[in-house]
This record gives sequence, structure tokens and C-alpha cells, in this order.
Amino acid sequence: MADRTFLDWPFFEDRHRVFAEKIAAWADATLEPLVDHHDVDKSCRAIVTALGEGGFLTAAAPADEGRRHDVRTLCIARETLGYRTGLADFAFAMQGLGSGPVVLAGTVEQKAKYLPGVAAGAAIPAFALSEEDAGSDVAAMATTATADGNDHVRLDGSKTWISNGGIADWYVVFARTGEAPGARGLSAFIVEAGTPGFEIAERIDVIAPHPLATLTFDGCRVPVANRVGAGGDGFKVAMSTLDIFRSTVGAAALGFARRALDEGVERARTRQMFGAPLADLQLTQAGLADMATGVDASALLIYRSAWTKDMGAARVTREASMAKMFATETAQQVIDRAVQMFGGLGVKSGVKVEELYREIRALRIYEGATEVQKVVIARELLKAADSAAAAKA
Repeated sequence: MADRTFLDWPFFEDRHRVFAEKIAAWADATLEPLVDHHDVDKSCRAIVTALGEGGFLTAAAPADEGRRHDVRTLCIARETLGYRTGLADFAFAMQGLGSGPVVLAGTVEQKAKYLPGVAAGAAIPAFALSEEDAGSDVAAMATTATADGNDHVRLDGSKTWISNGGIADWYVVFARTGEAPGARGLSAFIVEAGTPGFEIAERIDVIAPHPLATLTFDGCRVPVANRVGAGGDGFKVAMSTLDIFRSTVGAAALGFARRALDEGVERARTRQMFGAPLADLQLTQAGLADMATGVDASALLIYRSAWTKDMGAARVTREASMAKMFATETAQQVIDRAVQMFGGLGVKSGVKVEELYREIRALRIYEGATEVQKVVIARELLKAADSAAAAKA
């Protein structure tokens, strides 16, 4: 059973505690028969449908005008689902990330058209930002959107590593529109699946299977009315979305780490080594202590970031980057230690810690690799120092 004492921390309100208990009970009763790692498309659709029927996707995609994301709720959901299965965490998270630009910057008409289906689990969105040569370096984006008449644009280019690629009903696609150089000349457009000129070029297989694809656009005509935000606001829309969801990546990693810690504790209690439980060895005890401390430290950083955003901070760039970086790196260490405690069994397919070992690896890369987070954190520190120095001058 995952530790829930963190819910007593002052970061949370009673509504968060109620939500945590509700989604945990639902996950235990619902998820297991829906998960089939041999057919992840079917599994993700089934999980999204079930999450919608359970009422949980309103947190990922607030459909009512004026509502906004509650980041603590998002983090609780991802931690809870991640503890049980990475595929459920993925399905929930992508409903939020894919629809995030519309929630944050969409028109009234766009929100009314696209968000209710996402919140109900009847429609699947996707966030299409990355390209082969423009992952962390968004300013290097090559996909273009050029005027095609008065009321359409023409999309040309490709996107890759797109989660929900191949199963999404609609995609928020970022493209260069040229209002200014670099990142300031990007815009975002809603592109519905099946639009002529838009193709799924390749499905991508990875070590922890989930729907992932390369997309191509060849003369794909999209109404200007499908632009999310103003022309040239694409980078701002993308970064505002990631500012919310980056903390939740850390929360997913925290769910993986909590599960690995629990698996490690149980293994240490029950595995006999040299005539006594593995837990009697001081090296095992030291490992468990390091694992537990890393888990709690990660939780503090994650929920500090989420609380700060929910309290009205315009941006939590530094806090979210710290949370994402520390939690994903720590989860990798915690899971690796758990695998070691299992010995040879820890690398056997079908054993939970082996699954966790594969699941965690991508989290250290997507939505900004660890190395990128370090650059972001350092820049935020230096920016603050420069501002302080200027104020004194």
C-alpha cells in the first residue's frame, strides 16, 4: 500500500484528500483488466473511456469556461495511477497535455467544440511540438504554416515522438508562421485526424510501449479559426502548457518510485539470505533508507511546485524544473535499487520492478531532459541575481 501520509502536509486541502482516496479506490477496482501491454492502442482507449466515465478527466481538461487546472490534483492523479501502471498514467496525462493549449489559450468556440469530449473520455488529443531536429531546441522548428487564402493556412513538415500519435482524434500542432525570428515566430493549430495532407508516417516502438508516432504534413489545409492563441504566440502557449504539466511528470515518477520502494521493502522482508531475511543486512537497510528519503524529497519538490502554481504564480519555471529533474532522476535510482534487491528475478519480464525499470527511463527525457532542466534552473537563478543587482544599482 502506497504511503498516503503526505496528504496531511499543508500543501493540500480537504478536496485533494477526497480526490486522492476516490481515484485510488477507482484504480484498484478498475484498471487491471483494461491494461494489455501487447495492445497499447486498445488499452489507452479503454483507460481514457473509463477515466472519463469515472469523472476524473475534468481535472485534466477543465471544460467549463473560467475553470483552470489544479496542478495538485493533476499530480495526485498521476502519482496514484503511476503507482499502479504506467499506461494509465500515460492515458490520463496525455488527455491533459494534449488539450492544455486549448484550455489555456483557446477561444470560447474552440473550448466548446473540443474540451467536452476530452473531459468525457470520448475524444483523445495530442500535443505535437517535437521534431527530429527540434526537441529541446524549439526555436529550431522547421514545420511551417503559410497563408492559403484568407481563411486557411497550409501546414508542411513533420513531427516525431508524438504521444497519442495514431490514436488521437485531434492534435495541437506547432509550426513556424514567421511573425518574428526564432521561437517568437511560432503558432499553434488544431488539426483533426483525417484532414487531407496529414498522415501518420510511422508508429514508434519504445521500451515501455505506448502510442507514439511520427506525423507528416504535406499541403495540409487548416482553418485559421483553428489557431490556438494569436499568431506568433505558439512558443508562449507551449511553454505555458509545459509549465503546468512538467511538475506532473515528476509526480508520475514519484508514483513509480513509491511502488518500487514498496516492492523493495516486501522483497527485503521475505527473501532469505544467509539464513535470515534480506532486511537484516545493514546494506539493505541503508538502501531502503536512501530510497525512502529520495521519495519524500521528491514529493516535497513536486507538491511545492504544484502548490505555488495553484496559489496564483504566473510561472513556476524554476520550481517545476527542479521537481521534474530531481523526481525523475531519483526514481531511476530507487527503481534500480529495487531491481538489485530482487536479484535475477528483478530483470524477468512480467515482474513489477522490471516493468518500472523500463517505464522510468523515458521520463528523464520527455518534456525537457534532465540536462535541459539544469540549464533552465541555472538561468532562472542568474536572472534573479541580475534583477537583484539591477535593483541595488
